[in-house]
Amino acid sequence: MAEVDVHFEQGHSADAFGQRVGIMVGVIGILLSIVTILGHREHSAAVVHKTEANDQWAFYQAKKIREHNAQIGVALLNALAADPAKVAAFSAKLTQDGERYTTEAEEIRTVALARDEESKHAERRALRFDVGEGFLELGLVMSSLYFLSRKRFFVALGGVGAVAGTLIGTIGWLS
Repeated sequence: MAEVDVHFEQGHSADAFGQRVGIMVGVIGILLSIVTILGHREHSAAVVHKTEANDQWAFYQAKKIREHNAQIGVALLNALAADPAKVAAFSAKLTQDGERYTTEAEEIRTVALARDEESKHAERRALRFDVGEGFLELGLVMSSLYFLSRKRFFVALGGVGAVAGTLIGTIGWLS
């Protein structure tokens, strides 16, 4: 049986710079995966906060409708009552309910506004992660072009993209 000799164009460690570029590409890939995951989680958080805000706004609307119905009830009782003494207690209860609904609606409104702000904050963070992800992807691709062209320019350009993406992703994480 004939022996098969495999000859390599270059030795394993002939391109030390290429090995460093390979490690750099691996690190950029790791950073890219981290920023991507954080971006996805932040988008999900924004949706959850927006859903919570919408639930609170629906609850607020229900309280405002109850408040309005109580006011209409008081007005109808006072307008149609033949004996004001008989309807005074019921009218007072409806007035008290209306005031309670007003107070509860304001508390719900405060919670809804806070959830809206949380959603907006999460969207801003997610946008930063998305931009950081884009720059990291650019850095990864540009650095990888070294292996095809053996031009160090691509490594430098990829490094700049990766640093920019890392900084923007870090800003998103810290905000």
